[in-house]
Amino acid sequence: MFIDIHVHPAFYEPINEDARREALRHDALDIHLNGTAPLQHIFNQMRCAGLDRLCLLPEDYSTEHGSPLVTNEEIKRLVDMDPNRFIGFAGVDPLAEGAADKMEQAFGDLKLKGLKLHPSRQHFYPSDERLDPIYDMCEKYHRPIIFHSGMSWEPNTLAKYSRPIEFEELAAARPGLKICLAHFGWPWVQETAMLMLKYPNVYADTGMLYFDNALEFFKRIFNHDIPVTWIDRSLRHQVMFGSNNPRFEQIRMADAISRLGFRESTLELIKGGNAIEFLGGLEDTFTPDGSGEK
Repeated sequence: MFIDIHVHPAFYEPINEDARREALRHDALDIHLNGTAPLQHIFNQMRCAGLDRLCLLPEDYSTEHGSPLVTNEEIKRLVDMDPNRFIGFAGVDPLAEGAADKMEQAFGDLKLKGLKLHPSRQHFYPSDERLDPIYDMCEKYHRPIIFHSGMSWEPNTLAKYSRPIEFEELAAARPGLKICLAHFGWPWVQETAMLMLKYPNVYADTGMLYFDNALEFFKRIFNHDIPVTWIDRSLRHQVMFGSNNPRFEQIRMADAISRLGFRESTLELIKGGNAIEFLGGLEDTFTPDGSGEK
């Protein structure tokens, strides 16, 4: 099972019936070179990259734009079109009124599998006590959180909110809450590794490509900044493949991660095993009292 834990479906054709919303998404995300993609194109790209499942991440910047760029309901629509390929995450603007109620609906009614937050864009520190109701809801439903961490190319972002060290207080205070530091917290990748070493509830994904090509950049990160042995020997259960598509091409990212010298057993964990653990399984959902149900 090969899972891409970090995919943005903002330009998938089925949720782009409105040309004005599509134009807003291009501007708000600073992605301009790609058009909308029919699902068959997405499936062809998955086949070429060897991918089995995609985790679809929304964007809710309601404070900035008045409404989400990609809604939880749109994510649910896509998942329902192909639940064997798509895994849906929820989004919320954590500082907006009614954010906790929105999470209750996303997890309880829409059955979305996790939460995506972007501290740099939404302008909050992870330890901000105003987010406690959001974290409480994630723990109530046993849902993990993918946080943007490190650099962001999106407009109106400040990296100071997403530096990996800012997540330590949250990781320490809520050991039962699984969190993923997206993009490996680049450029602070050693800080990310430190947090993963200390806190087994901290994961990271590989959705980073800021210079060179995918293989050259990954070699720099995983052969020099973080030696392959660090992953192979100590962090092998906490790294997940992520492409950050459509900003980066899945095919090249998937090929590069396979050519870095990881043991085959470690590569299998990175490509899917760790994501399944992070998600709490692929099929089960959880009721608020913690009991599992199909």
